[in-house]
Amino acid sequence: MPERHAIDRRALMASLSALGATVLLPKPGAAAGLVPTPGQTEGPFYPTSFPADVDNDLVLVRGAATRALGTVAHIHGRILDRAGRPVPGAIVEIWQCDAQGRYRHPRAPDHERFDGGFQGYGRMSVDSGGVYRFRTIKPVPYPGRTPHIHYAVIVPGAGRFVTQMYVEGEPLNERDGLLNGIRDPRARRSVIVPLAAANDVEAGAVQGTFDIVLDL
Repeated sequence: MPERHAIDRRALMASLSALGATVLLPKPGAAAGLVPTPGQTEGPFYPTSFPADVDNDLVLVRGAATRALGTVAHIHGRILDRAGRPVPGAIVEIWQCDAQGRYRHPRAPDHERFDGGFQGYGRMSVDSGGVYRFRTIKPVPYPGRTPHIHYAVIVPGAGRFVTQMYVEGEPLNERDGLLNGIRDPRARRSVIVPLAAANDVEAGAVQGTFDIVLDL
């Protein structure tokens, strides 16, 4: 990757880290009545192999000539237990389709045309406060599904939890079978995230907070 991109990338992730430390502080009393995040299917397109560049910035791929297509999205949150305590040592994975609705997977339709500037999969460990953060793209729909991002949380000694994050206001949310299969309204609401303009973080980007509550 050209040196200019490397410098920009370090500065961007440093500024995002500072933002996360500001916006993700627990609010007084927030732990009361936490609803466990509902589990969701992993789906058929979890990676069979991982990209060489595996980190929490999916928009810039090491060695790619261009950045990912689509609207940049900064997604951050905390991994918590039902008491609102951060879960130490948790590892967070995300994977999603590119801006054209294609997955980086050998069985996915049109996978050979997957955007080479998009990482498609990211992974990171939470910090001491249970915080994770990803720079990715705003998810898009594809036939049969509303926009979503797949999540997996691995907790050493406790197993692996899988869910999906959805976007508030998407018209297809009303018809998505997996989303509406979550019968508890509070649980269903917990996986729907509003995305707001984040021009103070990155021009033209959006941002959202998705906390995951594990039933430990």
